[in-house]
Amino acid sequence: MRTISGLYDTYEQATQAVEALEYAGVSSSDISLVAPSGSGSAEMQDADGTVAGASVGAAVGGVGGLLAGLGAFAIPGIGPVVGVGWLATTLIGAAAGGAVGGLLGSLTDAGIDEHDAHVYAEGVRRGKTLVIARVDEAQADAAQAILGQASDAAALRREFEADGWAGFDESADPWDEDARSEYRRSQDEDPIITPFPR
Repeated sequence: MRTISGLYDTYEQATQAVEALEYAGVSSSDISLVAPSGSGSAEMQDADGTVAGASVGAAVGGVGGLLAGLGAFAIPGIGPVVGVGWLATTLIGAAAGGAVGGLLGSLTDAGIDEHDAHVYAEGVRRGKTLVIARVDEAQADAAQAILGQASDAAALRREFEADGWAGFDESADPWDEDARSEYRRSQDEDPIITPFPR
């Protein structure tokens, strides 16, 4: 099995990727999605920490398959998220058992390069949505074609490092929706970055 992942700017783009993976024959049990609260995915928790049921259902819309099982939990350094699939199950189990390692450990355990795992975790912290699929070799090209349309991890790493970022820190305070909105606005204002000298 190979692990292929993509980090999407919006929850809607990520759900389209999940649907495309399912259409391409990737089993729902081999696909995962993790999105921060307030990323357009769902209003996460009431004051007592319970999930607002209607908002999670609204986040799914009419989508069936994998996304019908969307649930809410918290990730150290990111805060409240919605997620589904084997990665979400792993994260929930680790949190319930008091295990450390969080998202970074779960991603590297799944076969994601550690440098990319830091970028993916930071991307989710900043409001992006992660889609990850475990596929056999026969499905790898199709999954790569689908998830390859997501943000480029190397380009995101350079962008984050330009802001002084040195890696995802699970002990850092999570970003709130205001910080994520400001980040998204700054992305809309930034000029196109190219690898060519000016």
